[in-house]
Amino acid sequence: MENTSTGKQLPEPTKAELEILQVLWEFGPSTVRFVNEQLNLQKDVNYTSTLKQMQIMTEKGILKRDESQMKHIYIPVEAEEKTKDQLLDRFVNTLYKGSASRLMMQLLGNEKISKEEIEAIKKML
Repeated sequence: MENTSTGKQLPEPTKAELEILQVLWEFGPSTVRFVNEQLNLQKDVNYTSTLKQMQIMTEKGILKRDESQMKHIYIPVEAEEKTKDQLLDRFVNTLYKGSASRLMMQLLGNEKISKEEIEAIKKML
């Protein structure tokens, strides 16, 4: 992923990093405590683990930290859609040899897709 502000290539987020990014994208800039509380709604995550992970993400350039207040606020560097687009491109290229239609055929054959979702896809097409 490319950091638009510096032009540098950002590392691809790990699964744990994506979980943190999902919280920040949904709720906006947040403290480690808030992110940890949100993660704990899904699974048991230690506060110090979340803190360390977010510090590493800051070092990698995935997050930036606002230190102007008493509590440090963490902010994603890249927008949600840009990150997801880049991850999807890599996924399609790696698993489907660059063929979005192969991916769509597998998705449409998946029993988890609802009739409403199929109708929404038809409208997009």
